[in-house]
Order: sequence, then structure tokens, then C-alpha cells
Amino acid sequence: MYTISALQDIFNSEIEKESTRLISSGPENLYAPIKYTLSMGGKRIRPVMVLLSYNLFANDVENALPAALAIEIFHNFTLLHDDIMDAAEMRRNQLTVHAKFNNNAAILSGDAMSFISFQYLLKSKSEKLPDVMRLFADTAVEVCEGQQYDMDFEQRVDVSEAEYMEMIRLKTAVLLGCSLKAGALLANAPDKVSDELYRFGIDLGIAFQLQDDLLDTFGDEEAFGKKIGGDIASNKKTYLLIKAFELAGQAQKKELLHWGGRKKFDQGEKVTAVKKVFAELKVEEKTRGMIETYFKSAISCLNNLDIDECKKKQLHLLSQILLKRNR
Repeated sequence: MYTISALQDIFNSEIEKESTRLISSGPENLYAPIKYTLSMGGKRIRPVMVLLSYNLFANDVENALPAALAIEIFHNFTLLHDDIMDAAEMRRNQLTVHAKFNNNAAILSGDAMSFISFQYLLKSKSEKLPDVMRLFADTAVEVCEGQQYDMDFEQRVDVSEAEYMEMIRLKTAVLLGCSLKAGALLANAPDKVSDELYRFGIDLGIAFQLQDDLLDTFGDEEAFGKKIGGDIASNKKTYLLIKAFELAGQAQKKELLHWGGRKKFDQGEKVTAVKKVFAELKVEEKTRGMIETYFKSAISCLNNLDIDECKKKQLHLLSQILLKRNR
């Protein structure tokens, strides 16, 4: 089995080569934003999941590189468009694509990335490629559905915990599940095992997004790579805010509604005021508890996998890395 760091090195080398190839083909104004966003780095969680899952059943991980590229390029495409919709100016401690170039460049380059991802996936060599294509296409639509729910929720104050969990399953978790299942399918793993890997990815993905919610409010700005409190400033319905409304007394609910309804405000003042309510209601602790619940469920799926225990070590390690991250 390859280690996570070895797979990261293999993938980073490949994506650098491919992004350089893309920009050399022209037009430069289309591909420069793509190379820029792919060169930002990041944790490369999803492509590593593809390679790691493939490596559970086969050693020629190079055969899974096209699918890993497809998923990473698709993921970064969603970030380009998400950053426009969120009016975010920083990602990974660098200017977002629309801030560095312009909105039109981010939209068009993002569109190109969505199609390029399918081009890479079609390069995969496996008798189960039709199944992988179907999984990838279904996942792509689900991610868009999740993003729409996320935007819809910004205009509501009655979002339930169940609605929120379904939104993050679609927006975040399904792509992690897809990454793991795609790698297994490409390696001709048994359907039962690939399905269990998908469930593992879903639970881990939900825990991952809840951790992201937590870091956006309580994380270290320099480590996190973007401005802390962005979710509060934009009235994002995170687990923290939904839980706060659920637990709030009359005065606390009034305070939350006051800040949520203001069109003009000082961001620092708003973030401080809302975090004060969160602290009173112990929302941070409750969120950490929910993260732990989904993490344990993910580990249970991993333990149920009918594969050699030695081969699971890197998946266990990846799970720990995601749970203990600070960015």
C-alpha cells in the first residue's frame, strides 16, 4: 500500500504537469485562471481518496490518476463558482479567482473545468467505467442541488437540523463518497465493498463539513486560510446557527434575528455578537459532539469493510487527519 503522503506526491506531480499542458494550449485567458486555482495546493483529499481506494485492490495507482484528476478539477470548479456566489475574496490564503481576475473569467474557466473533468474521467481504463461515469454525473448534479439549498437557506430562519444535514450531504459529503467508490469500482472491487466505502465517505464528509463550520467561526484565521466569521457575516445557515436558534431563549433569539436582518453592519461587531450567543448556548461543544457522532459512524463503516486490516491503516490515518485539521 502507498502512504497518503506518497499518493499526494504522485498526484501533485500529475496535476502540475496537466495544468501546465492546459495553459500551453490556449487561449491563455481561459486557462490561466485554471492553472492558478489548481496551483493553490490544498489538501487534495478527494483525489487521494480515489487513489487510496483503488490501491486497496490494485497496485498500479497510475491507472486511477485520470479519475483523481477529474474529481479534483471538478471540486475546484465548484469552488470558483461558490466564491463568486459567496463574494469570498480569499481562499487558501490567496485571492480567489474572481478577485484576482474577474467574475467573467471565474465563470467561464469554471465552466471549462466542469467539462474537462469529464474528459479526464473518460481516459480511465476499466470495464466498470460506465458505472463510474454514472456515479460521477449523479454526484455532480447532487453537488449543485446542495449548493442551491445552501443559498435558499440564507433567506430562511426556520431551517431544521434535518434539512441542514441533507444539504451538507449533497454539497460536500457525496463527492467524498464518490471519490472512494470510484477508486474501488475502477479496481473492480466487489459491489458490497465499494458501497461500504461510499457510506464511509458520506459520514466522514458530513463530519468534515461540520468541522468546516466550526473552523469558520472558531478557527485560527491564518491557519484556516480565509477570514474567520464569513458564515456569520453572510447569514449562512450552519449547524452552529441552527442549533443556536433551537436552544435560544427569547432575548438570544431576538439578538440573532437582529444581526441576521441588518443590511448594513460592521462585520467584526456582528461576528463578536453572534459568537457571544453561541458561547452562552455552548454551541461549539454541541457541534463537536455531532462531529464525533458522524466520525464514529464513519469508522464503523470502515471496520465493517471486508478487506485486510493492514490495508485499512491509511484510511484510518486519513480520517484522523480530517478530524484533527485546523484548516
